[in-house]
Amino acid sequence: MNKQYYEQLKETLYEEKLANGLQVYLLPKNEMAKTFAIFATDYGSIDQSFIPIQQDAYINVPDGIAHFLEHKLFEKEDRDVFQDFTKRGASANAFTSFTKTAYLFSATESIESNVETLLDFVQEPYFSDQSVEKEKGIIAQEIRMYDDQPDWRAFFGTIGNMYHAHPVQIDIAGTVDTIQAITKNDLYTCYHTFYHPANMILFLAGNFEAEEMMDLIKKNQQEKEFAPFKSIERSLPEEPATVASQKEVLEMPVSVPKCLVGIKENLQSIDQEFMKHDLISDMLLDHFYSKSGAFYQELYEKDLIDDHFSFEVNREKNFAFSILGGNTTKPDQLADQMKDQLLRWKKTTLTTEEFERMKRKKTGEILRSMNSLEATAQQFIHYKTLGFDYFNMLPALNQITIEDVNDYLQHWVNDTNVTVFQVVPTKAATNG
Repeated sequence: MNKQYYEQLKETLYEEKLANGLQVYLLPKNEMAKTFAIFATDYGSIDQSFIPIQQDAYINVPDGIAHFLEHKLFEKEDRDVFQDFTKRGASANAFTSFTKTAYLFSATESIESNVETLLDFVQEPYFSDQSVEKEKGIIAQEIRMYDDQPDWRAFFGTIGNMYHAHPVQIDIAGTVDTIQAITKNDLYTCYHTFYHPANMILFLAGNFEAEEMMDLIKKNQQEKEFAPFKSIERSLPEEPATVASQKEVLEMPVSVPKCLVGIKENLQSIDQEFMKHDLISDMLLDHFYSKSGAFYQELYEKDLIDDHFSFEVNREKNFAFSILGGNTTKPDQLADQMKDQLLRWKKTTLTTEEFERMKRKKTGEILRSMNSLEATAQQFIHYKTLGFDYFNMLPALNQITIEDVNDYLQHWVNDTNVTVFQVVPTKAATNG
């Protein structure tokens, strides 16, 4: 078991790659009452075309299958695993993103038993034809619920505007139609390919002893057998650098319109600049569009936005985009104003004072997030899957120069990589 001490954070991380390939990371924090665990696989909604384990030809699976599989793993032949956690006072959950699926729990007692339950239920799949058919109805209801949510439709509408062919544009849960094609055999194929320990990470943070916990995890894994593993072959369509559509409008029964602007980046692979660009893009959006930012104030004073205005950056192994916007009574004016602001970046040069203020603010955000077990675990998993160490975030931030940021400003936005998506009241609602 390797041990690494991070002087700046005053944290010690224990790590070991087990014989079956599972990467285990332990962050003891004995001052905490709670322990948080996350067990994640490098498999998400965009992984639709791949070569199954121990096969040699690509297959395509239905949209939404990664999310469907996440749901099904909690259901066993004789019980619902959520009850196992609840009986021990633990709170369990799971999520599927574009690139990963994760299972997690938090608890203040019976940590060892809960860790074993987490490992066992994820590594012991049970799917039947009957239970798969039943789940289709449950997930279809969930999909319809999200289809009725304007914020969700605006978010995926913006992504759909950005991408021509990349599966990131497809709703993580799929559609009511696509999930009907999912079979028990499909689930087992995806499971055995992507849920191999060598494609997974286990991270624990909280109140436990590292050596005892590692021994427990090793023993649990040694008692299980897994097929030989080789790297997973995945296929993605070629994606142009330009957006697929510069503007789309969706009518829904909303009282206040919504307007989002998307910025698409042409990210084909991960390089050493990845973490730096991740930090810079987030710092720049915060600098201009947080409530103290000049562009935010400009929009607010013109009565184009309200307090629901927000922004986010998504940067993964083969795509990157940012989305900003919110509620507005003047969607067209807001769209024009935001596009004008973004294109002004090419003519903008940050001062040293502005740059240092941005870095100080980002440093504070990182340190605050590291006080949260949940945020630390999820960010660690995110960056480790991409090949980076989250605990090196502060050194990476310190290495960024004002020249890096100003250069990024010159090249981030152009006429062909920005899109607008609006949700407006239906004409019937407007006329009524």
